[in-house]
Amino acid sequence: MRKKWKRRILINNPATLDRVQIKQDLRDGNQVIVQFSHPDFYGSILEEVDELCASLDENFGVRFYAHYSLSFDGRTLLRIPHVKMLHLDSLVQAHHTETLAVLEHLCSLHLGIYELENTDILGFDSLRSLRDLVIISDKRVLNLEYFKAFSQLEHLHVGGKVKNLDAIGNLEDLNYLALHSISKLPLHFVNRLKKLKQLRILLGGREHIQEIEENEFDHLEICRIRGFHDLSNITNFRALTSLMIEDQAQLRDISFDRRMEALEEITISNCKGLARLSGLEQLPSLRKLRISRTAVDFDSFIRQKLPAALSEVEFMTSKSKADQEIQDSLLKMGFQKWSI
Repeated sequence: MRKKWKRRILINNPATLDRVQIKQDLRDGNQVIVQFSHPDFYGSILEEVDELCASLDENFGVRFYAHYSLSFDGRTLLRIPHVKMLHLDSLVQAHHTETLAVLEHLCSLHLGIYELENTDILGFDSLRSLRDLVIISDKRVLNLEYFKAFSQLEHLHVGGKVKNLDAIGNLEDLNYLALHSISKLPLHFVNRLKKLKQLRILLGGREHIQEIEENEFDHLEICRIRGFHDLSNITNFRALTSLMIEDQAQLRDISFDRRMEALEEITISNCKGLARLSGLEQLPSLRKLRISRTAVDFDSFIRQKLPAALSEVEFMTSKSKADQEIQDSLLKMGFQKWSI
């Protein structure tokens, strides 16, 4: 499962580093990232940052971002050879990215360079030991064929323009996958990911996810996908405990026509065409349900048979008076308001 930290602590363009505080923050279960927005802030502190990289685990990292009107010089990375978690994101340009090949300790890499020049950047041997990778290519087509050699990758967020997407199916240890702005490419490869627990499909365009067969995923998220209108295979996700559907204007119906024993939480938000949500009696473990800005009629919805385990319900229409009346009705029925 993807690790959750209490907080992500960002130390921005520091002139000095408080080593004691950094170590305490890490002990408290936080992630700590030292970040730089411009070369003027590098100074001599990068060598001190590298010392910390050498002594601390991958929950301590370094980020380079912004660098407005500049191209990030990848040779800067030669000053932090012990970095384990590296973010090169929110960058327009970068050069000498081949220096990634000499970073032998990398466990986690977040790469978001708008004008990424090297579309075969995943071919560097040093990246094959990554456990966590976020990579977005907006302008040029990124070659994913190298994933065949990424035997340790557990968490992957990939997006933009890509080719050889099915190479992801070779990632036998992958347990978290986010597909970002990837349109229409078939998803059959997902069926080969036997350890996958979390699947997120964000942005892009596709009509359905019918290619995905019965699986053991724990979490499914579908958000802002153009043209998406068919979720009739939802019961293929038999092991789900959490389902999140957001910003799907063309989705008209969600029906649970088979039992899903594990599903505990459902969030449906801003699906303005959704008029029917049925079969909730097939979800014996459902505890929390949030429905917001849909076409579902509350009176019809609440009359259906609901799971005995359901205790927290939130139903919002975006009309304040109606929402207050609905909330009052739910409270009278014994439902609590959704808690985070």
